[in-house]
Amino acid sequence: MARPLRMESEDGVYHVLNRGNYRAAIFRTEKAKTAFLKCLGEACGRTGWRVHAWCVMSNHYHLAVSTPRANLVEGMRWLQGTFSVRFNRLRNEQGHLFQGRYKSLIVDPGEGLGPLCHYIHLNPVRARLCQPAELPAHRWTSVGWLLEPKQRPAWFDPQPALAHAGGLPDTRAGHRQYLAYLAWLSEDEPARKKQRFAEMSRGWVIGGGEFTREIMRENRELIGQGRRLAAEMQEACEAVWREELAVLLKKLRRKPEELAPAGKSADWKLAIAAALKARTTVTNRWLATTLHMGNLHEVSRKVCAWTRQPDAALQRKLQ
Repeated sequence: MARPLRMESEDGVYHVLNRGNYRAAIFRTEKAKTAFLKCLGEACGRTGWRVHAWCVMSNHYHLAVSTPRANLVEGMRWLQGTFSVRFNRLRNEQGHLFQGRYKSLIVDPGEGLGPLCHYIHLNPVRARLCQPAELPAHRWTSVGWLLEPKQRPAWFDPQPALAHAGGLPDTRAGHRQYLAYLAWLSEDEPARKKQRFAEMSRGWVIGGGEFTREIMRENRELIGQGRRLAAEMQEACEAVWREELAVLLKKLRRKPEELAPAGKSADWKLAIAAALKARTTVTNRWLATTLHMGNLHEVSRKVCAWTRQPDAALQRKLQ
């Protein structure tokens, strides 16, 4: 069976979720959960994503993500691929970590995003891991970040949750009201039905009827264009990488024609490769070919080694 087409758009909003392979408890330790959040933050830095709610359970995760650029597929490839490599490397294991490709539901920013945030925040309550009043102390949802602004990374935005819960202000009083709202919602089944909690992880769209019809119209127009769209998305990604490469070369006063004759492990090439990997979702294969650095596995090894012991002068020039 052919894989379903991933619909992407600028300013798109998605509910993204996935489970461990064979429902394995890949997040059973706090270190694994912390490592996943670290990868998520790096992915947001590379893609410009905004995360509005998240939850990491023992064998799966949920994200409410908005994408200012049409790069959900690119970012998820990096996020899951990078976390899987790091997870397996630390445990000296091999094989698939996640249960196939992630699932992504398209979300109506108006009617669907706020309820989705509440649904994600109440995940530990539904799993009977804690009571609503205990959510602030439960480390593995974004409720704690919502309640404590000083803990928030730049890529976390709780406004949709606060707005949907009654236009609550992002203040201490508003945070207390939001926690009370979650407690009420966890007990009020009709309210959860009205917000379509049962549909949050099913199907392919979260939102009102008109939003769904519009997405369906767009989807019909895309039928049969999967390969072309995939090629166009890849071209768009590579255009971003080339543009960033040009900026970095200029900072080092280097020219593109110097890449081929320079050694595969030249310090300045490693510095550029490390900077590209830190700022974008560039692939090792693209770096290997474009920077003339050997095979993709060599790129990964060399850049990791350089990142552990960077040339401080080169690093400063590329900032």
